[in-house]
Amino acid sequence: MDISIDNTLTTDIAAPCAAQPETKATTAQFVGSIPEMYDEHLGPLLFEFSAADLSKRVGDALTGADKLLEVACGTGILTEHLWRTLGPKTEILATDLNDAMLDYARDRRGALAGVRYQQADALSLPFADNSFDAVVCGFGIMFFPDKPRAFAEFARVLKPGGVLAFNVWGSLEDNRVADIARATIAGFFDNDPPDFLTVPFGFHETGPIHELIRGAGLAVEQTATVSVTIERPDAVSVSRGFVEGNPGILQIRERADVDAEEIVQKVADEIEQAFGPAPLRIRLREIAFLARKP
Repeated sequence: MDISIDNTLTTDIAAPCAAQPETKATTAQFVGSIPEMYDEHLGPLLFEFSAADLSKRVGDALTGADKLLEVACGTGILTEHLWRTLGPKTEILATDLNDAMLDYARDRRGALAGVRYQQADALSLPFADNSFDAVVCGFGIMFFPDKPRAFAEFARVLKPGGVLAFNVWGSLEDNRVADIARATIAGFFDNDPPDFLTVPFGFHETGPIHELIRGAGLAVEQTATVSVTIERPDAVSVSRGFVEGNPGILQIRERADVDAEEIVQKVADEIEQAFGPAPLRIRLREIAFLARKP
């Protein structure tokens, strides 16, 4: 994997809160084979580099922390990077709303010393006030139906001086591979195509995000745009992640007139046409945020 990261601090420009894609119930249904497809195929493309980046930012921001809460941990990719970065001094409680993702995380990464997994709703965290030195959330903010409430919960469970760290994806335009997958999948539907990919790539304006942070009583410390080029050995794995590694596959299986494998191959063909033959070099962009509780 060939990774080059360009960290560019973004300016804090207030912007009106743009209308965001509706977060539907289906966007939370990471069931069946989805966790495995997510971890195996999307993980190396989307989540390994971002987990390493966010973990380093957390490590640099913390001094002597011993309790960390991870929200929306998914299959535990970020959990493992936090564990490697922070070491045995830090107790990590990794939570997710989805039991299937947690089960996969436990099976795959449950042996990490000092790490525990627990089901929890980000909008109603089952923890006491001032419990954690840090709250970390990797690519979860976009899915929360009530974002101000989630940030209020983050602030509530943080200790004074505690750190909130999270990241979001840039736009579909800045993450062309995802937009190609979205458009190609949509082409198999006469109407109402799967819209899952509009959600993770639909919440990226820094102004409204800063408003959420400050609205929860936290201070913005860092906002960094991270651009990276990821090398992947084949287009089919990338395609399979976008088709089968998210809840959009449920809509495909229910309503598409073709087999999912045909969609996987078509998306792979379009990705290879855009990025060239293997090995593919795919450009991605995310935004990382650090905030602190006074």
